[in-house]
Amino acid sequence: MTNVLIIEDEPSTAELLKELIESRSGHRVVETLERVDTAVQYLKDHQQNLDIIFLDIHLADGESFHIFKEIDVIVPVIFCTAYDEYLLKAFKHNGIDYILKPFKQSDIEEALVKFEGLKLSFASKNQHGQENSSRRSFLVHYREKTIPIAVEQIAVVLISEGITYLYNHNVDSFHLAKTIDEMERSLPIGDFYRVNRQMILNRNAVTEIEPYFHRKVMVKLTVNLPEKVIVSRLKVSSFMKWLEQ
Repeated sequence: MTNVLIIEDEPSTAELLKELIESRSGHRVVETLERVDTAVQYLKDHQQNLDIIFLDIHLADGESFHIFKEIDVIVPVIFCTAYDEYLLKAFKHNGIDYILKPFKQSDIEEALVKFEGLKLSFASKNQHGQENSSRRSFLVHYREKTIPIAVEQIAVVLISEGITYLYNHNVDSFHLAKTIDEMERSLPIGDFYRVNRQMILNRNAVTEIEPYFHRKVMVKLTVNLPEKVIVSRLKVSSFMKWLEQ
């Protein structure tokens, strides 16, 4: 059973949220709260029994971000608000999704599916991380030679027109005789993140993150690439969490 806490000061919205969440099998709303102060006390007493929190930003007694100043929240949070200007701030406070009001049933279902997927992913992370971290270098083709590139020297792996390329931190590019899926399985999860189907990034190559259209973000790198690096709305939260680890 997935235990859900709703923190929302609009009774009709809270009731609709509860109905939509509990319509999904295996999900139960254990409590609905309206204020920052009561949320802080509840979390101090019951956080260990929660799986996820649905959180409005503007509550009856202030912004919900004050909760995180009073207590170390370790539970994933789905922000549900009428305001879009808090997106990046939300993902720095355990946010795994950001739903704008008025929301639809499909928005809530997608957020819960995302939570379930992340839960499974993190459950297997240690095992995969141990497997991937054993790889120390990759062979690349350079002119008529084959040379080894150490894992820590890899800035970006990308696929273009069916060919996989590796960029090092000196902005040199090399052709790899591997698919991007093979590279994703081989690189250490803690240091590398696949932002989309075409690209894997080293955290040390990331310099800035900017809001982009439709709740996506654009990533600036130490490496100049021919196209923008865009992280989709559904992957923003896991990407931000990966950067902070």
